[in-house]
Amino acid sequence: GRSRVSLFSTEEVMWGGHMCRGFSPTAASPGCSFQELDLSKEAFFFNDTPKEEEWFKAVTESLHPGAKYAKGNKGGVAIRFQFHNSTVCVVNAHLAAHPEEYERRNQEVRDICARMQFHPLEPGCPLLAIKEHDVVLWLGDLNYRLEEQDMERVKKLIQTQDFQALHQHDQLKIQREAKLVFEGFQEGEISFQPTYKYNPGSDDWDDSAECRVPAWCDRILWSGKTVSLLSYQSHMALKNSDHKPVSAIFDVGVKVVDKKSYCKAFEGIVRSLDKMENASIPSVTLSKREFLFKDVKYLQLQVESFTISNGPVPCQFEFISKPNEDAYCKPWLIAKPSKGFLMPDSEVVIALELCVNKSTATALNSGEEKLEDILVLHLDRGKDYFLSVSGNYLPSCFGCPIQTLCYMKEPIREMLPEAIRELTLMPLLTDDAFWEEKPLDVPKELWMMVDLLCRSACHQEGLFQQPGLRPEFEQIRDWLDTGTLDVLGPVASNHSVAEALLLFLESLPEPVVCYKSYRSSLECANSYEMSSQVISMLPKCHQNVFHYLVAFLRELLKHTGKNHLDVNVLAGPNPSSIPEGGQTITAKGNCHNCKRWKQ
Repeated sequence: GRSRVSLFSTEEVMWGGHMCRGFSPTAASPGCSFQELDLSKEAFFFNDTPKEEEWFKAVTESLHPGAKYAKGNKGGVAIRFQFHNSTVCVVNAHLAAHPEEYERRNQEVRDICARMQFHPLEPGCPLLAIKEHDVVLWLGDLNYRLEEQDMERVKKLIQTQDFQALHQHDQLKIQREAKLVFEGFQEGEISFQPTYKYNPGSDDWDDSAECRVPAWCDRILWSGKTVSLLSYQSHMALKNSDHKPVSAIFDVGVKVVDKKSYCKAFEGIVRSLDKMENASIPSVTLSKREFLFKDVKYLQLQVESFTISNGPVPCQFEFISKPNEDAYCKPWLIAKPSKGFLMPDSEVVIALELCVNKSTATALNSGEEKLEDILVLHLDRGKDYFLSVSGNYLPSCFGCPIQTLCYMKEPIREMLPEAIRELTLMPLLTDDAFWEEKPLDVPKELWMMVDLLCRSACHQEGLFQQPGLRPEFEQIRDWLDTGTLDVLGPVASNHSVAEALLLFLESLPEPVVCYKSYRSSLECANSYEMSSQVISMLPKCHQNVFHYLVAFLRELLKHTGKNHLDVNVLAGPNPSSIPEGGQTITAKGNCHNCKRWKQ
């Protein structure tokens, strides 16, 4: 749409009928500017001044709070508004006087542009400067003069109405052509005589002592692609001031938004942006999302693999922890690799390794924990993928408490899950009379291994020093858990049985010498009597196991000449090479007082 706007610039006029009669009534939207207003009561339409206080408050509140203002009549004010979807700023300025001050006038224009800013109506938006509007209309007594012109020559050119020749010496024209001021602004053709300086009340040129050279001090400029100048003229009929007012009428094109077309274009842009965003979001394809581990056994590694196939966008992937969890997976599971970077259209194979060890076996035996987990595969700047992991764990004597094993008369695999849970969660007893059924003196699994070693390994050199074989350990574990083999000797070597014994002791959730007695046992290690007292305070089943193991070690020491074992070897750490999830296990003996019990 288009709108007609009229601007009127004058110097020191009365607020009355003279101004109205001197201004063209053809403008649809008039605007006026004043410098050096006569603010006396007589200058208002009415003798009383009820609006003076409101005008004063409005002007003072609009001043910059951090600036200092000196008394004077030079400077600039502006107003902005939005018409439909176009922004308009109108600036009224009164610049420095005198012909030689053109550079100062240039600087004042730059200062007004730099320091004058507007708060937009929308909260959170940055401040707006003058030149950031669609349309800027600048008017006022700009005070640019004619450059070094003789008074008589100027009057002669005015008399012949050769305004074009005279305008070549106009300071504002010269400064604008040199791009020193009002860059980007336009001014209409000047077809009227200079507006300054006249004797007030007449059309006669200044004949005072100063005898000012005539000049076009009062100007109207604009910037904006949609502005067309319709009229630019002076008004000689107004004689109150030593200036003659000038006015301009503009045809201004404004942006009017068609809401229907706007919504359609907006939706199209949103769809386009969504498409671009989706095209830049990493996306992968997983060959498998559900993983089932069947019949998991103690210290038996199982591996399930899947492939991550990347799309056209490079991506970084990582398994991340779920809310309120520290690790991305349960302790019996690990992903290799757990994070990485994929180039476009590339692939990577992820191995999910599951292995139950001494830290996780007890809870799985009792049923407090299950082989169930959800893995979250996160793509940087992309979405998350969820992988389901489940399986069933075969209960094992490895990881069971000593007391639980003493009350198990049958192999653990033949017992009901509820019975295993009840025995595993049973509090540690100091008196066997508490339980109706009399327990075994020592776990049958411990007796089976020790009995075999006593019968066939007392002369074995390197016992507890040479590692066993993994397949043989697995057979020993299954034999202990199921009781399917009558004789273990032909199946496994002495070293593998010794290895299994160490791993069995290491897997105990509560060691033979209980945790609460551990420090006391170390402090009493040099005293037989005090050590005996510490052992006597252990639960009955732990006492029995301790005495049973010490008796076994004492039997081994009787054959030192052949097996080359001594107290230091038996009491120290015993390394094992059976891998736990790909790592080497270190099994340590649980008999802390072996040295004191060698006799």
